[in-house]
Parts: sequence; C-alpha cells; structure tokens
Amino acid sequence: MHQLPLLSKIQLLHAVTETEIETAYGRSNRSFVIREGRFTPAQRKAFEQYWPAYGIDTDELQALDLQQYFSVQQPLVLDIGFGAGDSLLSLAKQRPDLNFVGVEVYRPGIGAVMQRLHQQEINNVRLINADVVPLLENCIASASITGVLVWFPDPWPKKRHHKRRLIRPNFLDQVQRILQPEGVLHLASDWQPYVVDMQEQLAAYPELKPFTSAPHPLAISRPDTRFQQRGLRLGHELSDLIYLR
Repeated sequence: MHQLPLLSKIQLLHAVTETEIETAYGRSNRSFVIREGRFTPAQRKAFEQYWPAYGIDTDELQALDLQQYFSVQQPLVLDIGFGAGDSLLSLAKQRPDLNFVGVEVYRPGIGAVMQRLHQQEINNVRLINADVVPLLENCIASASITGVLVWFPDPWPKKRHHKRRLIRPNFLDQVQRILQPEGVLHLASDWQPYVVDMQEQLAAYPELKPFTSAPHPLAISRPDTRFQQRGLRLGHELSDLIYLR
C-alpha cells in the first residue's frame, strides 16, 4: 500500500494552497478539499500560541501513544472533523472521565478551538491537524480507542465525487481495527442518500453491529450544531447510526 506522508505543523502552517497540499500528501481521494485560504494574523497567532498545550504533532509515520498527551489516562474517543468545535467542547464537558482527540484538517478554526479550550480550562481534549485516513493507518494502535465520532461529514452529493466520501472501506477497515471490544462508532448525517450509503458500506463489517437501544453506549448526547440546524431549516431528516464492535 502506498504510504501518504503526514504534514508537520510547520508544513501545515505554510502549505496554504490546494497544489501545495497535493504535493505534500500525493494525489488521493481525500474526503476534503482545502477551502480555508490563508491564516489571518490572529488565527496564526492563536494556532502557534496554543498548539504546544493542545496539539499532537504527527510529523512521522509512526505509532502515537495518545495517552502521553493527557495528564490523566482515561478511555480515548476520536472526534473526526470537529469543525468549529462546539460538539467537541460539549462532549468534553459531558464526559470529563473520557479523553477526546479531535482530528481536523482546517487550521484557522483549530486555533479558535484551542483558545476556547484554554479559556474554559478544558483539559481532556487534544487536537490533531491531519488527514484522518493515513493517520489511522499509521499512527493509531489496534484496539486502543473507545469511540469514534463522525458527525455530519461532507456528503459529496454529486455521483462523480462519491469516491471522496469518508465512510469508505479504507476508513472503516481502520475503524474496525482501532476500536476496542465494545467500542462505539457513531455517525450522523442529514443527507439521506449518504445515510443509506453508509449503512450499505457498514453491512460489509459484521464485527460492527448496529446499536439501536438507549441510552447512548458512551453516555453522551450529540449537541445541536450549525450543520444540524442548517439541515433542519432545509427540511432534511437527521439520522444517527451507532455501531458496537
């Protein structure tokens, strides 16, 4: 399998165009495109100021000991594509007995999230700025994660872009590998064709069994987000898909 390099923090701070990202990562069916533009000075300052406290560098394609970045060792939950961070911060407050690792590619928002973590004195969150698939493939140990959350991923509605969707075998293979027994995968979307597609993809993974009971197996409540509110305004149906390993 071709190994895609992860970008260092310095590379990510300065590789600001789609071409530069493609050059660093190589061409692949990434589940994101770079829309962020350049950092404002304030965004760059926040990123650089708070990264040493809350960031996890992925400069090398090697396994990470995620627990070493937290002051208290607790079960680990990955929040993939946390965006503005509202859900991530809410979860950290709901479950201070869990350690949350947020994974996001859009750098300007990461600085703002770290600033909020500092202001609110939230200590059970760390952030990774990387493409999640090579991160999982190369850096996350097998059976080391209690939960994986992917809420409102880009649905890539055009058929020619479906190959860019995150919930694909290369991602699900890694999720199944890194989840502990009884670990949780929680997906959410307001785009029903994508919901059906996710269900069809997961049908090929019998070790990941649908969970339809209450309460939530991680004892969390998915907070409202701007993506959810936008979906509701558009009349979309919201769906949560929960699976246990």
